[in-house]
Amino acid sequence: MKILVLNSGSSSLKYQLFDMEKEEVLAKWLVERIWIEWSKIKHKTATWIKHDVEGFLENHEIALNKVLNLLIDPEVWALKDLKEIDAVGHRMVHGGESFSKSTLITDEVKKTFKELTDLAPLHNPANLMGVEAVEKVLPWIPNVWVFDTAFHQTMKPENFLYALPYKRYENYKIRRYGFHGTSHRYVSQRMSEILWRKDLKIITCHVWNWASITAIKNGEVVETSMGLTPLEGVIMWSRCWNIDPAIIPFMMKKENLSAEQIDKIMNKESGVLWLSEKSSDHRDIEDGYNAGNEREITIMKMYTNAILKYIGAYAALLEGVDAIVFTAWVLENSKLQRQLIAEKLWRLWVDYDASKNDFRWEERCLTKENSKVQLRVIPTDEELMIAKDTYEIVNK
Repeated sequence: MKILVLNSGSSSLKYQLFDMEKEEVLAKWLVERIWIEWSKIKHKTATWIKHDVEGFLENHEIALNKVLNLLIDPEVWALKDLKEIDAVGHRMVHGGESFSKSTLITDEVKKTFKELTDLAPLHNPANLMGVEAVEKVLPWIPNVWVFDTAFHQTMKPENFLYALPYKRYENYKIRRYGFHGTSHRYVSQRMSEILWRKDLKIITCHVWNWASITAIKNGEVVETSMGLTPLEGVIMWSRCWNIDPAIIPFMMKKENLSAEQIDKIMNKESGVLWLSEKSSDHRDIEDGYNAGNEREITIMKMYTNAILKYIGAYAALLEGVDAIVFTAWVLENSKLQRQLIAEKLWRLWVDYDASKNDFRWEERCLTKENSKVQLRVIPTDEELMIAKDTYEIVNK
């Protein structure tokens, strides 16, 4: 069975084509700047044949058609015929309380999904565009939604509720939902495979431009750092992470700001980028740290402290921890960032081995053989998780 996985943004379309018999990638890459001048498709096959295409792409349907033509292009030839595609799996950001697992898309399911737009006004409509494009271009193919929020739906009320009037939850479903669920699910399941156990207490740390940390017990989420939106949690690329809520009305009064302006500041004009006033690229921040620049040293310490606070809190919440998992771009690649965190985990019975930390993009254990708590780097694979869910649902 061949599964196409799509991740639709407002002006982008990421895709991967899987052969599920071997669980291997046949083609992948990215469509950028849809409906914007100088659109570009960066396409690559499993045999490393690259094929970049430039030209204006008016909408997601046109972009998808271009991608599909590349898949059957004799120069690329990931497929001989589009009818070889058996199903399409879509990454969806917010499923609210309506979707606690991946779901076959029907008209009724789409209707329910559209009612959740208020919870993710930027992401959900963009995700839906990808689905509608597939329905027009490949109308005979089943579609499956895999939600970022679904894995976190095992949280109990004492962990997902905010201390606001209860009617705010009843009326508007204001609560903690959590995100990156597909990644947290993938690496926690992989950790269980490595230790040959399902009865584990695991803390998973997904740290990239956007970052989240999750406490998992026996395969179910107890709590996660992101909340109603992805704004809550640890320090990120351009998001302000956790702040005193009173800062918001204080800034609004001082600078005569609207709610929309405050939202833009917190989501797009804060975090690492605006603290450094130079770059949000973690490599640039590390270079400044190594050069002894005070600003970058402060940012790296803030970054580390934010992650450590959640790890410590979640270890207490879980009443112990069996494994801590590092994943996503920063923690899969940054030897320095891993080191700064790992060196301070000894009180949690993490016996860190610095000699094991010199690598990138690999699955590795960072602790000594007899460490009571295992610290491990597991590269995430959200697309494979989406493909697996799609395969299972379509087969049923």
